[in-house]
Amino acid sequence: MAKMMMMQQSQPSLSLLTSSLSDFNGAKLNLQVQYKRKVQQPKGALYVSASSEKKILIMGGTRFIGIFLSRLLVKEGHQVTLFTRGKSPIAKQLPGESDQDFADFSSKILHLKGDRKDYDFVKSSLSAEGFDVVYDINGREAEEVEPILDALPKLEQYIYCSSAGVYLKSDILPHCEVDAVDPKSRHKGKLETESLLQSKGVNWTSIRPVYIYGPLNYNPVEEWFFHRLKAGRPIPVPNSGIQISQLGHVKDLATAFLAVLGNEKASREIFNISGEKYVTFDGLARACAKAGGFPEPEIVHYNPKEFDFGKKKAFPFRDQHFFASVEKAKHVLGWTPEFDLVDGLTDSYNLDFGRGTFRKEADFTTDDMILSKKLVLQ
Repeated sequence: MAKMMMMQQSQPSLSLLTSSLSDFNGAKLNLQVQYKRKVQQPKGALYVSASSEKKILIMGGTRFIGIFLSRLLVKEGHQVTLFTRGKSPIAKQLPGESDQDFADFSSKILHLKGDRKDYDFVKSSLSAEGFDVVYDINGREAEEVEPILDALPKLEQYIYCSSAGVYLKSDILPHCEVDAVDPKSRHKGKLETESLLQSKGVNWTSIRPVYIYGPLNYNPVEEWFFHRLKAGRPIPVPNSGIQISQLGHVKDLATAFLAVLGNEKASREIFNISGEKYVTFDGLARACAKAGGFPEPEIVHYNPKEFDFGKKKAFPFRDQHFFASVEKAKHVLGWTPEFDLVDGLTDSYNLDFGRGTFRKEADFTTDDMILSKKLVLQ
């Protein structure tokens, strides 16, 4: 039987920023959860009631999304286990998290250490422990999911983190859940996983985020802009800068994941999750400046075809219009994002970059290439 560990860590508390947006445990982020209401289960329906305590497994959970999701689940009274390789601490105090809330969380969170690609271990350990619900946050390939399903034949719900990147590029936007998908996309493994879940007859829900941002983001989304703003540098933006994109706050994504738990309306359904509004690249640069209290940024437009950046990425977003409708999640789940873009970026800045913490050091190599040439668009 796999060894389960109760994490009881004593760590020094962090100095906390006072911000109405800093807490992930106050009334602001308490869901008005009508899905916790007891619903009569239709005959033969696959349904799990979120009103009762569930034994929940999160695949991953120590990098970004799972950090916020696991706290919500524990606060709801569920028994939560994180399946990780053990390379990162299972519990560490978050900026804006009170000492009491952290102590409560760290005393309840469980850990199952292993490699999800060790399929024999996955089958033996999960079947030995038994879980009611699986949240798969870091699954990329269908072959990584099948052993989990095999190990848990009585699984009540499988909730999968997919990506809006699976949609086929289109002239007609926003992307909706019924739109065509691209079997050749770099997220094809997530598409294949969704197909696997459908074929297995399991009670599943798939969440397709667009660009995710927020405190502890390991992708250089808002951080890319904050580095340049802090250094007082121009912001290089490809082409016209009016390309439209979309960002969703990680805490709103976590509440969406919670909203599908035990919700019969989410059974075998896909939901796009992101912010309600869209933003241009130039608008995002200005929003980041406003969030961090920086002056209006100097934006430099350039033609990417005039440069050879090698393997370096000169801009953190795909150079195209890319956004999705979240109307289905709003209407079906009763979910609504709490953060508008500037408020969300302010939350991210105050609780992360503004404290001097970030995932990647600033690299202005491609910026200097752009600024040193006279090939910018006027």
